[in-house]
Amino acid sequence: MDLLELFTRTLDVTLPVFAMVFIGIGLKRLGWIDSTFVSTASSLVFKATLPTLIFLSLVKADLSVALDVPLLLFFAFATLGQFFLSWAWAHFRVPMADRGIYVQGAFRGNCGVVGLALAAGMYGNYGLSAGSLLLGVVIVMYNALSVVALAAYQPGQSTDWRSLLGHIIKNPLILSVFAALPFTAFSVSLPSWVMTSGNYFASLTLPLALICIGATLSVTSMREGSQIALSASLMKMVILPVLSTVAAWLMGFSGSQLGLLFLFFASPTAAASFVMVKAINGNVALAANIIAITTLMASITVTLGIFALRLAGWI
Repeated sequence: MDLLELFTRTLDVTLPVFAMVFIGIGLKRLGWIDSTFVSTASSLVFKATLPTLIFLSLVKADLSVALDVPLLLFFAFATLGQFFLSWAWAHFRVPMADRGIYVQGAFRGNCGVVGLALAAGMYGNYGLSAGSLLLGVVIVMYNALSVVALAAYQPGQSTDWRSLLGHIIKNPLILSVFAALPFTAFSVSLPSWVMTSGNYFASLTLPLALICIGATLSVTSMREGSQIALSASLMKMVILPVLSTVAAWLMGFSGSQLGLLFLFFASPTAAASFVMVKAINGNVALAANIIAITTLMASITVTLGIFALRLAGWI
């Protein structure tokens, strides 16, 4: 396979995902969708269509393949490593008031939408099922670690573990993972009409979520972005994915395992980070800039990353 064909195959994975993001930008600028639509659609995705997609992907999965304990453990430890590395850098290079926002923006990826969409595009049912289990792990870690980082540097805030635990237990994505596991473990089949209807509903998830991401991006806000936002974005999209992926390769991961890990590591900053910063009256402009910059960077960095990994023969 020559370089041009390899690069074309890489674009076949990444372009459909990021094209939907840019379509969202275009629709918002044309006035065909507005903030009310984005708010409603985002809520629908989070509470209903994405949990359905995760549930169905796990129900259809071969748990002996999707439940990869070494992969889950490595991903959990790598996420912890990314968190502490971001915190260490912020401690020396970022003003105290913005450190928590920097840390959250640098380590918290949008695995639930962008990562899962890329995994589905690259690895099909395996990407969805194995990715859904990774998502179940990382949702818990992202929420817990984000509260720690923000509470540590935000005046008047404390780490309310009871509230945090309540949010985690009630999270629709985590609930969908646990709801699906008995069906998968005991090979319980759902009626075909339920699966068909569920697939129709779940198919709304990725295009709708990606369009909403595009519609929420603010180019004006990004132009006014600070050096801190750019630093956090480079940490999120370049430094941490490279270090984590190389570490995974050194640990013996390769092929679809390594590819899946890279896609989750290289996902842009999650929109949920903005919501958490706003809730504690933090620097929302910084949080928004990090999300905007990383989302636009992802179309380039993810494509180049997949191309480089395939060129090296790692995936």
